[in-house]
Amino acid sequence: MAEKQKLSRETMAFRVAKEFEDGMVVNLGIGIPTLCANYPSPDKEILYQTENGALNFGPNATPEEADLDLVNAGGQMVTPKPGMSLFAHDESFAMIRGGHIDLCVLGVMQVSEKGDLANWLLPERGIGSIGGAMDLAVGAKKLIVVTEHTTKDGKPKIVRKCSYELTAQQCVDMIVTDLAVIEVTDKGLVLKEVSPGWTAEEIQELTEPKLIIAPDLKEIELM
Repeated sequence: MAEKQKLSRETMAFRVAKEFEDGMVVNLGIGIPTLCANYPSPDKEILYQTENGALNFGPNATPEEADLDLVNAGGQMVTPKPGMSLFAHDESFAMIRGGHIDLCVLGVMQVSEKGDLANWLLPERGIGSIGGAMDLAVGAKKLIVVTEHTTKDGKPKIVRKCSYELTAQQCVDMIVTDLAVIEVTDKGLVLKEVSPGWTAEEIQELTEPKLIIAPDLKEIELM
């Protein structure tokens, strides 16, 4: 049996990036999602869009490459690509609200079995920020959320019903965690992949809703 592993933040981002298709316009949220731009596929052209006004940028910049004028939504400096364009917030949100974003990747505090998303307010700390995630959650054609499977004290982040204030309802299509890849369907949450060494039963113990085990369940491919 393989040694039990939890995926790192970078490996989660790598797994998410495998979902990007050639020619897609992809928006990356703050946190783990921004790391996805660091894993481009040589045979795919992905147009990364950021709500603060840039389209078609490359991976995060090294200190030597850093340009203070080229940042993503998380304030991280990114690298330019040929054909990169810069624009105002109103044009950026026209893209988002107009349905021109093929795929969005967001972080999450809770996600429900119906695909409800909660990622803007942490009630116990009184910290929250209403921002572009609300537009992206309903404006993007597909939404993937990426997060650790549980909180730091071991409570499930994948729940039957969100107890936190919602960002949007029934908007999530796929959940990628440090333990699993789960598809959100009309019939429920389908467990598609597990981290090396983990069983479906172990994933279920850390997940509040009942999971549907995919017939072709497999380990997450790390290459």
